[in-house]
Amino acid sequence: MTMMKTLMGAAATLALTATGALAEPAIIFDLGGKFDRSFNEAAFNGAELWASETGGTYREIELQSDAQREQAMRRLAESGANPIVMAGFSQATPLSVVAPDYPDTTFVIIDGVVDAPNVRSVIFSEHEGSYLVGMLAAMASETGTVSFVGGMDIPLISRFACGYAQGAAAVNPDVTVIANMTGTTPAAWNDPVRGGELTRGQIAQGSDVVYAAAGGTGLGVLQVAADEGIFSIGVDSNQNYLHPGSVLTSMLKRVDVAVYDAFTTGPEVETGIHVFGLAEEGVGYALDEFNAELITAEMQAAVDAARAQIIAGEIMVHNFTEDGSCPVQMQ
Repeated sequence: MTMMKTLMGAAATLALTATGALAEPAIIFDLGGKFDRSFNEAAFNGAELWASETGGTYREIELQSDAQREQAMRRLAESGANPIVMAGFSQATPLSVVAPDYPDTTFVIIDGVVDAPNVRSVIFSEHEGSYLVGMLAAMASETGTVSFVGGMDIPLISRFACGYAQGAAAVNPDVTVIANMTGTTPAAWNDPVRGGELTRGQIAQGSDVVYAAAGGTGLGVLQVAADEGIFSIGVDSNQNYLHPGSVLTSMLKRVDVAVYDAFTTGPEVETGIHVFGLAEEGVGYALDEFNAELITAEMQAAVDAARAQIIAGEIMVHNFTEDGSCPVQMQ
């Protein structure tokens, strides 16, 4: 079945919202907050969809610092919340400590892997979805130069960048791909000013399409792209609406479905590692009224054909996190 079908410092200042009785599901948002219009907001939308459809309530915590992670998990587990969903790879280390202490609680981590009998680890094949938007970038580019702005410099984000570069090169073997990361700390996810600065630098080097995989930092990328008259590509959530006519498309990562599925199934949600790519409808690209005029029938046909070939195994998109390398050189 497809995923669509199955699926501050001090303790006293933790932002915990309790919206009902103790056996509710719960979610811990990563740094950047639930209204980052990207990764965290996708998770929030999944929780809200579940609540609106079922009339159920859930608990939530918005982290303000790395130091709060373990405390937040324990607080929710001890309150009886079950399952507890954690958005973000940075939750993995504290979860590996906490999960054994609460064997009757089911934990779900998105973008991280924790080997414990009561943990569901949800991983997405971002390189596959990024390949498709890379194709669109190269087809839309008039300069032959496209670019990428990542958030924190980690292998996960390099997986986005590498897939993007491969897709662009599949369309134009002579394409130039410029890639910059925002920083090396979690602050890199919430620095739209820096994201905008990087984008201006890439435009100066000839880029006319920029793909942002940087959480809240990406909002600065999209804004500068709109201001400077080039195309941008959003990520995780559908960001086409933010700058209609400027956002070429968005690489969808169905974090919302992962949360919705966990909340719907409840404590009995299947644990272990679960990987969602194009075949499972876990990633893809956004086409709606805000970008319909930007994506020609020929562009859509080419990308949809590639999608089918990737699912069939006829196109192999290299996964950067497997060996730390990318077959396409980026500047």
